[in-house]
Amino acid sequence: MPAVAERVRARGRPASSHARKPGARSQSRSTPLFVLLAMDISALVVVGLVMVLSASSVQALRDFGSSWVVFQRQAMWMFIGGIALLIALRVDYRRWQKPAVPLVFVALGLLLVVLVPGLGVSVRGSSRWIGTGQFRIQPSEFAKLAILLFTADLLARRGSKGDVRRALRPVLLVAGFAAVLVMAQPDMGTTLVLSCIVLSLLFVGGVELRTLGGVLGVAAGGALLLGLVESYRRARLFTFLHPWKDAGNTGYQIVQSLVGLASGHWTGLGLGASRAKWGFLPNAYTDFIFAIIGEELGLIGTLLVIGLFVAFAVFGVRTALKAPDRFGALLAAGITAWVVGQALINIGAVIGVLPVTGVPLPFISFGGSSLVITMGAAGILLNIARQTR
Repeated sequence: MPAVAERVRARGRPASSHARKPGARSQSRSTPLFVLLAMDISALVVVGLVMVLSASSVQALRDFGSSWVVFQRQAMWMFIGGIALLIALRVDYRRWQKPAVPLVFVALGLLLVVLVPGLGVSVRGSSRWIGTGQFRIQPSEFAKLAILLFTADLLARRGSKGDVRRALRPVLLVAGFAAVLVMAQPDMGTTLVLSCIVLSLLFVGGVELRTLGGVLGVAAGGALLLGLVESYRRARLFTFLHPWKDAGNTGYQIVQSLVGLASGHWTGLGLGASRAKWGFLPNAYTDFIFAIIGEELGLIGTLLVIGLFVAFAVFGVRTALKAPDRFGALLAAGITAWVVGQALINIGAVIGVLPVTGVPLPFISFGGSSLVITMGAAGILLNIARQTR
């Protein structure tokens, strides 16, 4: 990211100062970067669909009488996400600047609605959804994209005038308010991802390192405090440090995850042959799907998945470096930090080096809102990549 930050800071001109106007249609040419990024995203989505089928088959058969039910739902969300990706690919990314402010207020409004009794849907003590039955949306996923657009727009406009510091206060106010609402659900994982998005954009946007360090210190201190205040978060924090001390209770999920990963050895037990998914590992096809990948496809399979995220990071950073303007560079950097940062948080929890926060693995874990919004963001990134210089 340092190279991206230097490039963005050096530009110092309005996002619309290049040859094409904000309302112009996106170019139809396919650059090598665009093709590579599209292939990488497609591979991640396909891996996700296959692994959701494998990881969910046992529980789906037990709960619904068919091994295909969860897979079919994920396939439906993938289809909707594909439409979102294609729309975002066709719409010039500059057009997202104008609705950035209204979208962030819509996101904040939805986050408030989630907390209203009777409107927000509560599952296992967390009120994170709106909707009914199987058709529910998670506003915090939409908030990631809305805050990304809002922050990138503000930093692009202020930065073009050489006054990035003036963007800091509104960004921190909006992001801070969103973080408070998300924590009230409660959802520590999404709060961490939001922080990752905002901090990366502030860094790339040219905020002084001293100021950024202060913001990071406050955010880290607040996260630690919130982690220690609630008993269940405190238990998660200490369990992650010593999961084997209480392997049958608080450390059960992490221990089962590690057992599954270890069982896979180099090449895995074979696709569909996981033992952990037979009721041993909770959330096997959602937050802990990476453990099933390791068990069924082995170390080689996990390294291939990690390699796809590394490739996404490389292509995303190159897109930011070659973006036509400041807004495009900020968007590309923010989307890259979002996907890669969330993947690191998820994988870190699964392998036991980070506390469990309930963050899905982007493009791969089961979850409609997460998949659709992430694919929509990927479409914006692809639109920028297609216009790289």
